[in-house]
Amino acid sequence: MKRILMIGTGGTIASKKTEYGLTPGLTAEELLDYVPQIADVCDVDCKQICSIDSTDVTPEYWKLMARTVEENYDDYDGFVIGHGTDTMAYTAAALSYLIQNSRKPIVITGAQKPISNDITDAKTNLLDSFIYAADYRSHGVSIVFDGKVIIGTRAKKERAKSYNAFTSINFPCPAIIQDRRVIRYMPEELSSRPVKFYHELGESIFLLKLIPGMNPDILPYLFEHYDCIVIESFGVGGIPASLRDMFYKIMDEYVQNQGKIVVMATQVVNEGSNMTVYKVGAKVKHDFNLIEAYDMTLEAAITKLMWIMGLGVKSYKEVKQLFYTTVNKDIIFTEDHIDEL
Repeated sequence: MKRILMIGTGGTIASKKTEYGLTPGLTAEELLDYVPQIADVCDVDCKQICSIDSTDVTPEYWKLMARTVEENYDDYDGFVIGHGTDTMAYTAAALSYLIQNSRKPIVITGAQKPISNDITDAKTNLLDSFIYAADYRSHGVSIVFDGKVIIGTRAKKERAKSYNAFTSINFPCPAIIQDRRVIRYMPEELSSRPVKFYHELGESIFLLKLIPGMNPDILPYLFEHYDCIVIESFGVGGIPASLRDMFYKIMDEYVQNQGKIVVMATQVVNEGSNMTVYKVGAKVKHDFNLIEAYDMTLEAAITKLMWIMGLGVKSYKEVKQLFYTTVNKDIIFTEDHIDEL
């Protein structure tokens, strides 16, 4: 049987009731005791690296997870990471950039209810994750949750309480787990390149979510204190007239002269950005050669920028080239985007 390493980090799946609400308290070994059927699927070892609510996850924990996989990579056929759901999509995206070209599966899972509850999704999610991790065709970073396999850069938590918490954004689920079998809808494309681990992430990044009537005075502060600004705009992307004068002034000062990075994303979950559609976006993009997130999830765009900054890349051209390089199916270009490449 395949050898799988389970990496415990805490989360709802491992939580216990306390006077002040749920808090992680079970180890990875204790989680496995609730699902004895896993022993029929694969051989499992456990490593507990932290025990936290996923709200408390930071880039340091992503690096710790990636380092744990790297240190044990040659000894196991796959990995299952137990994780809280609130920041799971960020973690899956971050690990997609920190661990690239893996021919072994790195599966992230969790639950909406603790595994100790009488009614819970935890046992099914955990068993499904080991079934997927033990399948010889599985590889790369993915989330397994509610019977679905979601590519690590395409997941988003869209429900706070329901068991079907995660959705695959702008990309189909490559497989499902049904009746203890992996049913694949897409052919697996194993990388011919060796696995590559990265160890640094830049953290000087800020997400600015636009609202109608926003005061433009926020812009100088953000550009002064952060190296990278992701602007979550309306619709397919653009800058409101009330912000435009200040935006042009700031872009000339900080982006053109100081090398700050600006990426335009959208508040709309599905179908992505396209700044060329409307004048409010097209002129700004043309004037500053802005980078767009297009069909990427916000979680992927942010963690990809962290990875790029961690590489120490300085030139805008290199940043743009790396951002538009597809990693773990995070961005899909069409003929409309050909000028960006």
